[in-house]
Amino acid sequence: MPKKEKKWVVRPRPGPHKKFECIPLLILLRNVLKIVDLGRDAKKIIKSGEVFVDGRPRKDHKYPVGLMDVVEIPKMKKIYRVIVTKKGLELIEIPKKESKLKICRINGKSLLKGGNVQLNLHDGRNLMINVKNPKKPKEDVYKTGDSVLLELPNQKIVNHVKMEKGNLAIITGGQNKGNLVKIKEIIRIRGREPNKVICETKEKEFEAIKDYVFVIGKANPLISLKGK
Repeated sequence: MPKKEKKWVVRPRPGPHKKFECIPLLILLRNVLKIVDLGRDAKKIIKSGEVFVDGRPRKDHKYPVGLMDVVEIPKMKKIYRVIVTKKGLELIEIPKKESKLKICRINGKSLLKGGNVQLNLHDGRNLMINVKNPKKPKEDVYKTGDSVLLELPNQKIVNHVKMEKGNLAIITGGQNKGNLVKIKEIIRIRGREPNKVICETKEKEFEAIKDYVFVIGKANPLISLKGK
């Protein structure tokens, strides 16, 4: 939002994304997409169930929308994806065929009773994976830092991309935020310092914190990063 335009602003409700890494639905409709001029009009549209996020209607005008979320407004026949650029979070219009697809980063894993593995994704989702023996790498193929392509809204995994040399990623934080890069090397550091990734673009090579590297594909991105 432009500075000093309004005295008060809608605060995102606690949800799947961190407070400073999301956009409340009301702000998204009024200030980002500019579908309406007034907040009360945005509230009416949202409360009537006309706005879908990741395939589900969201009726809370404070609902937080964040990175890689898919926002659909069926009556307008418009579908958007939230991406990160140098300026921050932005929305791009995507084709209908991508409306049921979302890529998520695996931020953590935990072992459940019975040997099953739970994947903790960047948008607050928790997916349970049936693994016969989680100690065998051939069976437990999902690692922290990898990405999975989900089918919405049933959350079925349709693709898996590893955090490894040669794959494509976007940078989600730091001074290189928004850059599309190729992973050149992963540096694992023992101690308190975070692990690093050596990234390269056509113009330069730089080091990024591993948690800022969001893998999106191998030779090509699994999802669109540019608007229609």
